[in-house]
Amino acid sequence: MQQLSGLDASFLSMESSTTVGHVTGVLFLDPSTSPEPWTFERFQRHLRSVLADLGPFSRKLVEVPFGLDRPYWINDPDVDFDYHVRHVAVPGDGTRDDLADLVARIHARPLDRRRPLWEAYVVDGVFGDKIALITKIHHAAIDGLSGQEILAALVSLDPAEPVKDDPGTIEREEALSSEEVLGRALLGLVSSPVRMIQVGTQLARALPVLGPSLGRLSPVARGDESRRELVSRVGSAPRTPFNAMIGPHRRWSFVSVPLADVKAIKNEAGTTVNDVVLAIVSGVLRRWLEENGGVPDRPLAAMVPLSVRRPDQANAVGNFVSSTIATLATHLESPGERLSAIHDGMVHAKTTSGALGADILADITQVAPPAVAALAGRLIASTKLADRMTLPFNVVVSNVPGPPVPLYLAGAEVIGHYPVSAIVDGVGLNITVVSTNGNLDFGFVSDRDLVADLWAMSDVIPEVVAELAESVGATLPSAAAAAPAKKKPAAKKAAPKKATKKPAAKKKPAAKKSAG
Repeated sequence: MQQLSGLDASFLSMESSTTVGHVTGVLFLDPSTSPEPWTFERFQRHLRSVLADLGPFSRKLVEVPFGLDRPYWINDPDVDFDYHVRHVAVPGDGTRDDLADLVARIHARPLDRRRPLWEAYVVDGVFGDKIALITKIHHAAIDGLSGQEILAALVSLDPAEPVKDDPGTIEREEALSSEEVLGRALLGLVSSPVRMIQVGTQLARALPVLGPSLGRLSPVARGDESRRELVSRVGSAPRTPFNAMIGPHRRWSFVSVPLADVKAIKNEAGTTVNDVVLAIVSGVLRRWLEENGGVPDRPLAAMVPLSVRRPDQANAVGNFVSSTIATLATHLESPGERLSAIHDGMVHAKTTSGALGADILADITQVAPPAVAALAGRLIASTKLADRMTLPFNVVVSNVPGPPVPLYLAGAEVIGHYPVSAIVDGVGLNITVVSTNGNLDFGFVSDRDLVADLWAMSDVIPEVVAELAESVGATLPSAAAAAPAKKKPAAKKAAPKKATKKPAAKKKPAAKKSAG
């Protein structure tokens, strides 16, 4: 048995009647590349054959009595495929709205903790002849990079690779008795004061650098006193319509942009891909706020998860993440200046990350027992604290790198991979990006009642990218490829020769008619 870390357990503690702790992914598949008909049965057979390589898919939770300590994972090879893997179709007319509504409803339902914490839905009728695979996996079991490792175990580089019939072997683990688990929990409680002192010391060292990390002046902005307010302090993020208590229902939307376009912008501006992603989000939110209450005078801020997974932790279960808070510079009108300010803020955040410590978030979550964390979550919900308090960030923006090559799932080509992440009280909007074979796939998720039309955000991304490129002077490869080729000037035709008139032939005199 393996005990969950404090950070892993926090994703269980956060769950309530309005909040789920799992992450959802939507793979769009083209079945025409499969060497044989791509069916639900074929996918089930493929999933069984790789189950031994999908760690969280065969692990169940063992809860500690009274929530006195963090739960444990235990291997259970008896996976009920008829429960976990389901076959559905896009409702209605099969439009993108119908698909997005189906995904949102599936995502909003919590996972059954009595079973391994995952589900998969094969969806027929997507965009005509395409197929979607919706997967739900609890965040307690994976982070962004380990989620990509699970995807790597599911897919291959060759569409003709045969689907195996023999499932791998999963060793069964025996659970500890309730007495043994409770004994371990009591021992952990004894050491909690020591852990509390250690974490408090780390946090005290971190606080001086948290404030400046929210936003630093860019080289462009340093000489302009009118933009000095870019430097923010903790707790100063302005309120927006999506920074409030959330309900149990969700909205989801998605869009893709060519990765080459994003790289062209980052190369021209001298920034990073992640900086450009944040600048795109900044432009999207600025546009949306202009039509929904106005753009705040102070810049919005984003919480940006950062992976701290070491090479020796490549296959480890759970979460190895830290985070930073980045300014989105939404108060600046110029897209190029926003990108420059975001880049400068991220550079500063990275230079101070050593003072913060990569494991501080994990250390903090180790202190409180799950029962206390769950009680705190219920207290926040019952008092509607998120409607009255100001958080240090407005939105969560994650950028997860994916493989830059074509992938095939049981023979069907993966043509899109769109994430659906978790939202919480006070932060009712999450934007997660996954790179997929030359594209950046954006997934937007929000509370259904806080953002009435989420497509209004995702649909403007191509325009925002074009404006950002123009602002920094970058040429977008996709635009150049789409531009009609200029016609070559037609070759001048040689002037026609003047026809020379031949002299008319002399008419012979008509023969005289004989008389009479």
